[in-house]
Order: sequence, then structure tokens, then C-alpha cells
Amino acid sequence: MSSTFFDSNDYFIDEKVNFFKFENTYKVYNDKGEDVGTINQKLTTGQKILRLFLKKPMLPFLLEIRNGQDQLEASITRGWTFFLSKIEIKDGNGELIGIIKQKFKLFKPTFKIYDQSEQLIAEISGDWKAWNFTIFDALNNQIGSISKKWAGAMKEIFTSADKYNVHIDTIYANPKNKIAILASAITIDMVLKESK
Repeated sequence: MSSTFFDSNDYFIDEKVNFFKFENTYKVYNDKGEDVGTINQKLTTGQKILRLFLKKPMLPFLLEIRNGQDQLEASITRGWTFFLSKIEIKDGNGELIGIIKQKFKLFKPTFKIYDQSEQLIAEISGDWKAWNFTIFDALNNQIGSISKKWAGAMKEIFTSADKYNVHIDTIYANPKNKIAILASAITIDMVLKESK
């Protein structure tokens, strides 16, 4: 499994606000400020109608991560849920590569990420209000972060609060697990919005 999109260690996520659409859309940039892809929420007409009557945490969702050539890199899906949800991460070929299980404690959400064999590979936890999350591996070593802090060239490009940075340490080498962890991390804002 090779994906140049997931070879990077820094991603900058920029929400594109559209008041006339139900779906959320985000642009993805690398650490040089280059546009490398998008994250799009896909809803059927029926789901759009149901969103007017039902609470979002109950409803299914589909998020697609696409590269700059509009090729599908990964997707994150959740089915109907009435309690804490289980979210599936698939690669661009539709193969299951991970599962996210959510836990909420007031403003401190925790996402446990498992591989397809349901072995824990990472955990994302932090402070939603301050928008500061830490990514740990299965041995509780910090391997990355999600924050609204900017560095270098990105400081000049991004000033709005609707943007955030996902960083994973260069020492983290497992490519398959890295895709599952990064797919979870770069879609975290949308997953949190759908869970509210």
C-alpha cells in the first residue's frame, strides 16, 4: 500500500464554509502551503432531509479524503448509531484498515484507533474547547499532535480559527497504521461536529 498523500508528516486543514450546502468541505495543505487534497462529506438526499428532523449523532455519515488529482485516498464511515459510535476507516480501494471508537467526557473527547484485527494502534485525546489534541501509540508514546498553532510559511497563510494542523512524528514508520491514524486525525473536526 503506497500513498504519496500519506507520506507527509504535516497537514493543514482549512474548512470551506458553504451556507447553502449540508455537506462540510475542507481543503488539505502540506507544510509548504501547497494544496494536496480535500476532505468532503457525502450525504444522500434522504440524509439531508433527515438532518432537519433527527439529531446528527444518530445519523450515518461518509467522509472522503481525496488527493490533488481527485483520487480517493481513504474514507471514514459511520452507520446509524444510538450510543457511542464505531467508525470505519477504509483505504482508497475500500479495504478496511481501521476502526475508531469514541468516548466523550465533557470537553475531553477520546478516539481509540484500532487496526482491522481490532488491535489498538493509537489514541487521540485532548481538549476540544482549546483545540489541542495529542496522538499516542499503543504503548502510550506521543507520536503526534493536532492544534491550531502555526509554524513557518503557514503562519502567513492561515489566521482564521477554522483551520488546524495535524503533525505525526517522522519516527512513526508503520505505513498502514499511519494512514488509519492520519485519516482519523485530519477528519477529527468533522467527526466531532457530526457527534454533537
